[in-house]
Amino acid sequence: MIKHLLTSKAPYRYYALLMLLGASSAALAQQKNYTIKGKVTDSRTGQSVPGTTIKLKGTNQSVSTNANGEFTLTTSINPGKYDLVLSNVGYAPTTTSIELGNQTTLTLAPSLQEDLVRMNEVIVIGNAVGTSRKVLGNAVSTVNAKDIANSNATSIDQALTGKVAGALISQNSGNPAGGISVQLRGPSSIVGSGSPLYIVDGVIVNNSSAELLDLGGYSQNRLVDINPADIENFEIIKGAAAAAIYGSRASNGVVLITTKKGKEGKPTFTFSSSLKTSSLRKKLPYNTYNKTFVNTTATDLTQTDVTRYDYQDKIFQTGIGTDNNMSISGGTAGTKYYISGTYLNNQGIIKNTDFTRGGLRARLDQDLNPWLKLGAGMNYVYSHSNEMPNGGMTEAYGALTGFIFSNNFINPEKDQNGKYPSTTPVAVVKRTNPLEAINNFKFAQRTSRFIGNLSLQANPLEGLTLNYVLGFDNTNSLGTAYIPPGNTTPSYEQGYAQRADISTFMLNNDFNASYQTKIGDWLESTSGAGLTFQTEKNMSTNMKATQMGYGGETVNNGVVVPTELRSDMNIFGAFFQQTFGIKEKLYLTGAIRYDMSSVFGSENRSQFYPKVSGSYVLSNEQFWQNSAINNVFSSFKIRASYGQSGNLTALSPFSRYTNYSPLNTGGINGIIPTDLMGNEGVKPERQEEFEVGTDLSMFHDRLGLEFSYYRKNVKDLLMNINLTPSTGYMSQYANIGTMTNRGMEFLLRGVPVLKENFKWNITAVYSHNKNVVNNVPGGILMYTAGFGQVAAVNGSPLGAFYATYFARNEDGSIYHNAAGLPTTAKVGKDNNGVPTGATLKKVIGDPNPDWTGSLINEINVGSKWTFRAQLDAVVGQDVFNFTRRVGDRDLYGGLAGYEPELRGEVPKGTSAALFSIMENWIEKGSFVKVREVSASYNWARPNSKIKNIRFSLAGRNLFSFDNYSGWDPEVNAAGQSNAVRGFDFVEVPLPRQVIAGVNLTF
Repeated sequence: MIKHLLTSKAPYRYYALLMLLGASSAALAQQKNYTIKGKVTDSRTGQSVPGTTIKLKGTNQSVSTNANGEFTLTTSINPGKYDLVLSNVGYAPTTTSIELGNQTTLTLAPSLQEDLVRMNEVIVIGNAVGTSRKVLGNAVSTVNAKDIANSNATSIDQALTGKVAGALISQNSGNPAGGISVQLRGPSSIVGSGSPLYIVDGVIVNNSSAELLDLGGYSQNRLVDINPADIENFEIIKGAAAAAIYGSRASNGVVLITTKKGKEGKPTFTFSSSLKTSSLRKKLPYNTYNKTFVNTTATDLTQTDVTRYDYQDKIFQTGIGTDNNMSISGGTAGTKYYISGTYLNNQGIIKNTDFTRGGLRARLDQDLNPWLKLGAGMNYVYSHSNEMPNGGMTEAYGALTGFIFSNNFINPEKDQNGKYPSTTPVAVVKRTNPLEAINNFKFAQRTSRFIGNLSLQANPLEGLTLNYVLGFDNTNSLGTAYIPPGNTTPSYEQGYAQRADISTFMLNNDFNASYQTKIGDWLESTSGAGLTFQTEKNMSTNMKATQMGYGGETVNNGVVVPTELRSDMNIFGAFFQQTFGIKEKLYLTGAIRYDMSSVFGSENRSQFYPKVSGSYVLSNEQFWQNSAINNVFSSFKIRASYGQSGNLTALSPFSRYTNYSPLNTGGINGIIPTDLMGNEGVKPERQEEFEVGTDLSMFHDRLGLEFSYYRKNVKDLLMNINLTPSTGYMSQYANIGTMTNRGMEFLLRGVPVLKENFKWNITAVYSHNKNVVNNVPGGILMYTAGFGQVAAVNGSPLGAFYATYFARNEDGSIYHNAAGLPTTAKVGKDNNGVPTGATLKKVIGDPNPDWTGSLINEINVGSKWTFRAQLDAVVGQDVFNFTRRVGDRDLYGGLAGYEPELRGEVPKGTSAALFSIMENWIEKGSFVKVREVSASYNWARPNSKIKNIRFSLAGRNLFSFDNYSGWDPEVNAAGQSNAVRGFDFVEVPLPRQVIAGVNLTF
């Protein structure tokens, strides 16, 4: 055939084909098999650096170092000069030039320099391609495994506390299963969730805070199911410009979580175990005065002798806990595996409460060929908690509620007949005997959860990356409750039982493609595109039973009222993003996201979200490099971005419809509409954000600063507005309100001392956010979750305390009536200056802090000792101390604040007068907490079967420097509510924890 082609009058294309075949054959003939090996070490300490990726630039060939820092790269390639690119988390990328010639084996000894201030971190956003921090036009915070290794946190959001600029992370409850709220750059919704979108290894995970049982506002958020010991690193995307490519679920930001993977080398086995104690940090000052009034009549000062009891000693305990983790990892160049198991048991500081979590995780990464990789992972976790209800928000039962509503001159112990006495007066609001709740009530929650992911990554051409991820998260949670009949709870004296469950299934299919190429000597291009299909299915049932019979704890032993809910939500999305790099100095990025969601009507189902950003690396300019300024400022970048994103969390799948409930009247079945009127014209809340900032490092990368200023405007804010009675409905969802967040963030990293055997790291974080709500119908929207004392008020921050306040004299002093008692302010005054008319309300407090900050110090002495301390500050927030409001009241009087009235230091009736003046119960909630303190000793034994032993001693929430009169200014009785914050009503305080641990590596 070849002879025919050569002699015939064949078209020239055949000759071209022959020439290409010949050139290809010649190229193949020139290729040789090379082996490149070596050991990567730390340039400062000389220690090996495992997990380092070594990539042969211009090819798809790459390997990772094993546990000893060793690597072997085998390739078939033409002789010539090449670059090896070495990268690892916590180190600056390094390029090593090599020349491949006649010698087929090349041995290297490369070293890596620590990226002390993390200016060279590689960030992965939206696709499978990593981008250097120097290129990004928006702020992205990173936290790696080393940052949380000594946090001793039971959940990943708890471990992030104080480590992210622009993030307000607060623990709402000291219950052993936690209850964490996370806000990035302030709230973005009023009726919706304030939590960011969490993505674990490409899987969108469930972070709901379903309140299965009424425990007094506290509820678990499902991040408690993920073990912090399995985390490799976090990437926190705060701004709309960065989150735009994630679409309608990213209005509150995105937290990308990468879990640990196997490394090439022999199997490495690790085991860690810790023992912790949890105790009450401080007690509320309680009433110790040995007399009480015989009645509440203001003119009767007759008192009687009583014995006072310290209820807190009977309610709280020192809890014991243990946390155990083990893992095995290893593999070959083409197959890597990681398997881990965990068991956590943590007792609470309320007696008879605990949280237990057990889990198994596995990860397999397989190279199918040089350009195709398969990844698969699974994580199964089962958790169980024995809970203690504290009532307060909607129910009357509970241990701490019973405590604060008790007269502490009543002995709460069982009487001679074995029954618990009522500890509250019969004539007023009654609550449960707290010891009866602790010893006789049974409230429990259990969760079974499976998270799985399958990924396929292909590099068919140089610069082209194709990535597919299938992720699913299936969660089944069950709550059970039982209150025996014949108890002291007023609402359920005949007993109570409940069974509530929720099943959530989430699935996401994501396909991303990216292409990197160099168009010329001065222009680089990175193009990315992606498609996603997501579905979420929820099914829940709730059965409550009253009038319980004796001897049975299940709902079928009483009169049952069942409810059931089911919902489906589907999302389709697509995005395209383009970045141009000009002369390695100027980087411009534009992106657009398209979303369709089944939650909204057909007219508003499709939404577009644009983004644009740019960065200018000024320190790469020639004049900068050649000037003395380079000796001071090692790198200097300015950046700016603008983007939009949407919100799906404020609307449930069927809230746009008018829903109906079944009704049976006279044996005839029918339906009746609910009090919520449908509105099929509602659309997603939309936010737009502008951000400008700078990233710089100084003194040869010994000091680094990240600064950002942002302005985030939210429009089409969804609100549940009140309707006139003539409509036949009470409320309706509508796009009405607006919201603005303005703020700035600073993150400073420094290394004051850097010696071969001594290293001192300092990290300082500062965040300021100012939130304002506007265009609220009528100017005010009240929230029942805050007992009607919390509202959205035009011109004020979300969640402002809007309530009664003191009547005052002309000089500003507090007005007292003829009986010497303060009163609430009213619309008018009579001729004698006595307030008259309707009671006035105004904004009396703001639960949002003026600023938050953290200071982290870490000192490494040699290769053995590590010392770490973290201080967290929250400044300028107000707390509504509803606990003190009740405990200081004459009807109950269990707290020390009632003593002045008993002693005659203030007129009788003062506590009753103050009870209705809400301004009196607003306190400054600023605090500085010793969040984490730890010391560890590392004993390396390279020639032993046990390669390494690390001993540690740590403390968490050891001290709080504040002027707050309650247990803890950080907790919130409304749980993870986005609108009701800073509301303290007998929520379990954060415990002081001391932890001793050991970690073994084989």
